[in-house]
Amino acid sequence: MGSINCLTLDDVSTAGKTVLARIDLNSPMAPDGTILDDSRFRSHIPTLNDLIDSKVVLLAHQSRAGKRDFTTTEVHAQRLERLCRRTVTYVDDIFGSHAIHAIHSMKNGDIILLENVRFYAEESLTRTPAEHADTIMVKKLSPHVDIFVNDAFAVSHRSHLSVVGFTRSLPSVAGRLMEKEIRSLSRGFSENGAVFVLGGIKADDSIDVIENVAKRDEVEAILVTGVVANVFLAANDIDLGKKSTDLIDSIGYTTQIGRARELLAEYGDKIRIPVDIACADPDNPEKRMEMPVSELPTDLPINDIGIDTILSFSETIKNADTVIMNGPAGLFEKDAFALGTKELILAATKSKFSIIGGGHIAAEAHNLGIESNISHISTGGGACIDFLSGRKLPGIEALEDAYKRLKK
Repeated sequence: MGSINCLTLDDVSTAGKTVLARIDLNSPMAPDGTILDDSRFRSHIPTLNDLIDSKVVLLAHQSRAGKRDFTTTEVHAQRLERLCRRTVTYVDDIFGSHAIHAIHSMKNGDIILLENVRFYAEESLTRTPAEHADTIMVKKLSPHVDIFVNDAFAVSHRSHLSVVGFTRSLPSVAGRLMEKEIRSLSRGFSENGAVFVLGGIKADDSIDVIENVAKRDEVEAILVTGVVANVFLAANDIDLGKKSTDLIDSIGYTTQIGRARELLAEYGDKIRIPVDIACADPDNPEKRMEMPVSELPTDLPINDIGIDTILSFSETIKNADTVIMNGPAGLFEKDAFALGTKELILAATKSKFSIIGGGHIAAEAHNLGIESNISHISTGGGACIDFLSGRKLPGIEALEDAYKRLKK
């Protein structure tokens, strides 16, 4: 596994202590307030299990102001209680007298979930850890807890109060999920034989990742699919046809073609682009029609990678020591064009260590029923991309700085 530069739960004694833990329970919700996906809840169970002998005070958020699903964390406490099979008490306060009283009333093994931290306006302000440490929320809660645990990787790319503010006043460590995210994602930089598979529609994000990883000796190959592949095909002077070219332009990625061209010029030995593609049959839109890249342009939109590309990419993925996948290979929502995404995910299960980014590709792994065969599925969309792009995540940086101060 990759390295980690902060303390973890292995480095501190939590038995009998009051632990303040930032977790991420932000989930899609139905109009009636029902939680539609509890995968993020389940990802925190290992941390909660390790804190079985502690008094655990949980901080979390749901959505943001102005959104339909910006609501209390009451149903989140109920769902978490069912999943961890321990009583989880919802407290409709964040740092007032009601919250403080609830904390002081706890016994070892108790868990309370405080109110949605984004109900407090200062939570979402982007400030430094030192500035957040000077807020009333930190000053009110810190004296009543012993340790801060950040287990919310998915929001650690944001310098928000509950993510970075407590690291200045409390011993601060990474929870089990945070530790697993850091160690797993770091494999792409630290383990030889790493293969990156980058697809989906966000070509700018993928190009950021490629710029960070292509120069590394540990990275063996970078396979591009989806709209990302279309940008690289265009950068390779291939005329895609009006439909696909217009799509690239409409989502603002025409400017990314130049960046892709520069990367191909420097790292063309590592970056592999599709040799064939799949479009919808004009006589039957539900049927796929394959075409070699050499026969482009086409008047039809490109909806998936072709069979030859699937076979070639799958072979590379199966033989990888570490494979990191982010973004689907095509229009996977339609059965005819789910083939590329499905086969590449299945190939990843044959590699030595497989990592899947959040979002659509994680959902497809779930639909295929093979989540348990993937070594690690990241809980963070933006946080995962930022990490792979080499950008500093404020939440992780705050934990690292807390460790440095402790060593002085």
